[in-house]
Amino acid sequence: MSLKAAEIRASQPRKNAYKMADERGLFLLIQPSGARLWRLKYRFRGYEKKLNLGKYPEIGLAEARERRDEARRLIASGIDPAVARKQAELEAAMSQATTFRVVADEYIEKMACEGKAASTLVKMRWFRDVLEPDIGHRPIAEIIPHEMLDALRRVERRGHRETAHRLRAFADRVFRYAIVTLRATSSPADILRGALTAPKVTHRAAVLEPRKVGALLRAIDGYDGRPETRIALQLAPHLFVRPGELRKAEWSEFDLDEAVWRIPAEKMKMAQPHMVPLSRQSLALVLQLRAIANHGTFLFPAFHTNKRCMCDGTLNQALRRLGYANDEMTAHGFRAIASTFLNESGLWNPDAIERALAHRDRNAVRAAYHRGTHWAERVQMAQWWSDHLDELRAGGEVIVANFQRAR
Repeated sequence: MSLKAAEIRASQPRKNAYKMADERGLFLLIQPSGARLWRLKYRFRGYEKKLNLGKYPEIGLAEARERRDEARRLIASGIDPAVARKQAELEAAMSQATTFRVVADEYIEKMACEGKAASTLVKMRWFRDVLEPDIGHRPIAEIIPHEMLDALRRVERRGHRETAHRLRAFADRVFRYAIVTLRATSSPADILRGALTAPKVTHRAAVLEPRKVGALLRAIDGYDGRPETRIALQLAPHLFVRPGELRKAEWSEFDLDEAVWRIPAEKMKMAQPHMVPLSRQSLALVLQLRAIANHGTFLFPAFHTNKRCMCDGTLNQALRRLGYANDEMTAHGFRAIASTFLNESGLWNPDAIERALAHRDRNAVRAAYHRGTHWAERVQMAQWWSDHLDELRAGGEVIVANFQRAR
């Protein structure tokens, strides 16, 4: 005999719990507290079991019967509904705990353990934080391409096209990490390749005409700000390292007797240690810094403390002070000057120039082969380049003939 809705509404708690039976194993358990709980009694592989189907009145009689019928279909298929429910609850709990933020944090920690440069890790954490409001809280396996696209378009609409592209690439790496760690099956960021507006290609400003380079060098010599800033600007064209690598230079990395600066991997963009030969002019400038009696860790300390290096924008601000606009010359532009002049001289092996610029070869085998080569040529090239800079500074005639490469 089946239950009636009116009978359920009229039911009252008693001193002891009691049951009101429906059909096919479904019953309502009335507790002394007044709670009314739907239960299903069934047999699975010879054992009698009970399944909780919910609480009345949140689950009405009709819905309780639907849940009973679904459970009995599972039983008929050889699946224990109690086990199936527990697995579903565990999967849901794991999905909720495995958010994009959690996986991104794991991925960044993995990159740190693999020796990625500190600057790279900082950028990754910034990308993670930008995506946090949109998808950070979402289970990574549930994020769909439309969600990902909406998060990227928010950045793109603000005019930050390049940032949007970098965010997509970072998100794709996180999703791929989730896939190989069995927490996702696809990368919605990968599907979005080509969906964003291509950023405008902008080249870092640099003075590339020989006479203007000479004028720039003379202007730097006349810089009347902090001596450390002036010497940093003077060293920049000779060493042509990245501005961040120059700012963070430490005394412990310099071997003045061997005339070499050894930059550790964690400071390099490509996460590979880099050696910079020091010309006579570069050594002289480093010794000038020594004479300033800077006893801190960094060659170029911050203004108020020697426990930190100078700020990121210091060199560019100094160039602005010298009258060079942002679209005319930047601190990074010294690399473009060196690369252009060294390649156009025809004197040096292009691989030696690339190694001097600390560029990574896209071919892994070739990169491994060339890692330890060209040092002698680079030492010779560093001195030639410093001498050439002196000639440009003095306003001398610029050599543009195509010489035979140095051996």
